Amino acid sequence: MKKKQSLLLLKHRKNIKIKRILKRGSKEKKLSIKQMSVVMMAKNAEDTIAQSLDSLSAFDEVLLYLNHSTDATKTIVQNYANVKIVEGEFLGFGKTKNVAASHSKHDWILSLDSDEILNEKLIAEISQQDFSDITKLYQLKRDNYFLGHKTQSADLIVRIYNKNHTGFNDNNVHEKIIVPKLSQVMTLKHSFVHLNITNINQTLTKIIQYTDLGAENKKTCFFSVLIFKSMFAFFKTYILQGNIIRGWVGFALAVNSANKRYYKYMKQFINCQEKE
Repeated sequence: MKKKQSLLLLKHRKNIKIKRILKRGSKEKKLSIKQMSVVMMAKNAEDTIAQSLDSLSAFDEVLLYLNHSTDATKTIVQNYANVKIVEGEFLGFGKTKNVAASHSKHDWILSLDSDEILNEKLIAEISQQDFSDITKLYQLKRDNYFLGHKTQSADLIVRIYNKNHTGFNDNNVHEKIIVPKLSQVMTLKHSFVHLNITNINQTLTKIIQYTDLGAENKKTCFFSVLIFKSMFAFFKTYILQGNIIRGWVGFALAVNSANKRYYKYMKQFINCQEKE
C-alpha cells in the first residue's frame, strides 16, 4: 500500500514538473510587442501622420515607406526615434506593402496606413496575444471617420501577420492580406480609428488616385454596369450601412461612395471604347 502511494506521489510530482517546464517553455516562445514591426506607407500625409505615430510609441520599430512626398511628411516623421524611413517607388498598394515589409527587422507585422490611429486598449490587447504560432493572423475592427464624423461602416480587417507565412496580394487597390489554408484568423475586441477623409479636397484626390488604379488595364463595355454600380454604392452606404441617420454627413458619404464607383467604371468603359 505504501509502495503504491509512493509511486502515485512520484507520478504526481513528475506531472507537476512537466507542466512547469511546458509553462516555462510557452512563456519563452511568447513574443513581446517590442518584437513586432509596424509597417506603414505614406505620401503627402502631413495632416494625419503625427497622430498615427504618436499612438505607436510602444513599438520598437515603425517601418515607414515614403513614396515621393512633396509636403512636410518626411520632416514630421524624423522627430520619432522608433521610425525607420525607406523611400521607394509606388508599385500598387499590394506590391508596395510587401516591399515595405521586406525592410522590417521583425517577422511579425502590424500593417497600418498613415491615417490610422491605435489606442491604449488595443495595444494592450495586442501585447497579450501569443505570437508563437506563425500561421495565426489577427483581424482588427476599424472605425471609419468621414470629415471628422464617425460613420456606420466599421469593418473587420486582417492587419497582423507573420511575413514568413503570408503577405498582401498584388492588387493595385483594395489590397488584402492573403489567408493561406489551415491558417487561423483571430479577432481582437478593441478597435482603431481610421481618419479616412479629413477634407473635401482629399476626397477628390483619392477618387482620382483610386479610380485610376481600379481602371488600369481593365475595361467595362456595358454602360449599364456603371449606372448600376454607382446607384447601388449609394444605396448600400446610405441605407444598408445605416448612414441615413447621420444627416448631411451620411448623405455626403453615400455620394462619395457612388462617385468612386461611377468614375472607376466610367474609366473602364472609356478603355473599352478606345480599344474598339
